[in-house]
Amino acid sequence: MPLPAAVLFDVDGVLLDTGELFRQVWSRWATGHGLDPEQVLARTSGRRTVDVLGEFAPHLDPRVERLSLDGLTRQRMAEVRPVPGAVPLLRDCRRVPWAIVTSGSRWFVGECFRSTGLPLPAVAVYDEDVRHGKPSPEGYLTAARRLGVAPARCVVVEDAPDGVRAAKDAGCTVLAVSTTHTPAQLAGADACAPTLAAVSELLWTARNEEVTDD
Repeated sequence: MPLPAAVLFDVDGVLLDTGELFRQVWSRWATGHGLDPEQVLARTSGRRTVDVLGEFAPHLDPRVERLSLDGLTRQRMAEVRPVPGAVPLLRDCRRVPWAIVTSGSRWFVGECFRSTGLPLPAVAVYDEDVRHGKPSPEGYLTAARRLGVAPARCVVVEDAPDGVRAAKDAGCTVLAVSTTHTPAQLAGADACAPTLAAVSELLWTARNEEVTDD
């Protein structure tokens, strides 16, 4: 794992444990529209709401459906918790520039970070900030540009296959964490760790090795 000049984090499944919330929200929405919840859920991980709606309900007004989904989400906001290890990992990341690149909306991520006590970075790329969501590399390229760091010097921490692909296509090194997918599903990453504690060890071991080499 190369020494990172900057670290870019996905949010859902990496820093925030939102899996059960979104399973319930999308299942209820799908059932209400006569869709198979399992088929919908299989396509939500790491993707923007607008992209999921475009795939499963192109005949519906996305603004109306978005409001409905936001309403369902707000009912369960209290269930969101940080992923174990997120707090110390972000504390350690103060030594380098870092950002979040998320398929989540600005209001949702902002409220979750405030309620869980996680610090919001100066650079954050939300679903509203890009024309193309993951697996497009646009979000990661945008974050690297805002930080003033070349993508090749950024390490991305991701938990979803679409996010891994987006980061690799952006030219970043990708460290996957298997919180929501198996290592086999994350095989496109440069390395895979089982927990955020292991992610932290990989990130800062690389830093220590480089310092030693000097």
